[in-house]
Amino acid sequence: MKVLVINCGSSSLKYQLMNPETKEVFAKGLCERIGIDGSRMEYEVPAKDFEIEIKKPMPTHKEALELVINAIVDKENGVIASVEEVGAIGHRMVHGGETFASSVLLNEEVMKAVEENNDLAPLHNPANLMGVRTCMALMPGKPNVGVFDTAFHQTMPAKAYMYALPYEDYKDLKVRKYGFHGTSHLYVSETMREIMGNPEHSKIIVCHLGNGASMSAVVDGKCVDTSMGLTPLQGLMMGTRCGDIDPAAVLFIKNKRGLTDKEMDNRLNKESGILGIYGKSSDCRDMENGVAEGDKRAILAEEMFIYKIKSYIGAYAAAMGGVDAICFAGGIGENAAGIRESVISGLEFMGAKIDKEVNSVRKKGNVKLSTEDSKVLVYKIPTNEELVIARDTYKIVAGK
Repeated sequence: MKVLVINCGSSSLKYQLMNPETKEVFAKGLCERIGIDGSRMEYEVPAKDFEIEIKKPMPTHKEALELVINAIVDKENGVIASVEEVGAIGHRMVHGGETFASSVLLNEEVMKAVEENNDLAPLHNPANLMGVRTCMALMPGKPNVGVFDTAFHQTMPAKAYMYALPYEDYKDLKVRKYGFHGTSHLYVSETMREIMGNPEHSKIIVCHLGNGASMSAVVDGKCVDTSMGLTPLQGLMMGTRCGDIDPAAVLFIKNKRGLTDKEMDNRLNKESGILGIYGKSSDCRDMENGVAEGDKRAILAEEMFIYKIKSYIGAYAAAMGGVDAICFAGGIGENAAGIRESVISGLEFMGAKIDKEVNSVRKKGNVKLSTEDSKVLVYKIPTNEELVIARDTYKIVAGK
């Protein structure tokens, strides 16, 4: 079955047409600046090593999706004869709240239930739903499946997901930890278990490190804790997000600087993290260049980033009663060898040792980074969220 994977943002649309059984990607790309001047689409056919850029107005996601469909059925550079070859459409859905603990076939009733969680993800859920409705309009009759970022973390016990607030805030407002990047954490932890030989019992820590970063503790394939919370703001220091912070500090800064709620939210989400400390960029690569040049604020930012990751590893190892494997994924996790080495360095007390020579060589695919005498496996595992979405879509549509 050919599955079209769609990930709609407020002004973007990522897509892949793939076979979830063989993992073959027929076409993929990105539509950017939807509804904004300078709209453009990237279209790539991996098998032909073919890639083009199309600059064309896209007032709405409808025009963007029309461009995608036209590209994949194009007589010269397309990958299918007609849209009828698309068996189903899988959608990345950010927030399923407590309603959705697994992927689901989308219909009006389900989408209304998703809309009820819009307050928990006001920027993402409406955009995701817009993508679903657009696909239903342009490809009527095709099954659409929603795959939720929050679903994998729904196995967390109450002791891990509850906040120590008045209980009615949970009962009435559903204020609790939900977690995000669930499809990535699922893929990486499942891949690690396969590498380990699918043992009955396993304790895995996943470090999904990118501009947005999160960690998870996975016991026997089930998530028992994760770093992000009610929103993606909690947890690790990130590119522009502050991560864990004393809530009173938020009120203190807001009042002292006379900021509105929106301005304070923007400060925490878009002006903090690596950007806030380093000051020159939110990009980890720029920060590392700054470190190499001796920039004191770049050094501080990197040290804070690494310290927080190590702290979560220690906490999760304690919570799980040990750890069998630590996995790195995401743009930083997969490419920043120096950060990986610094994170593992000092964890010898818990049995984790990294092979510095292997770690320093850039290799594609899954790479074992730990030494032979390391009691804890350390791996780099490139994540594949699109494959998770496609597989779930196939399973639901095919009744597997």
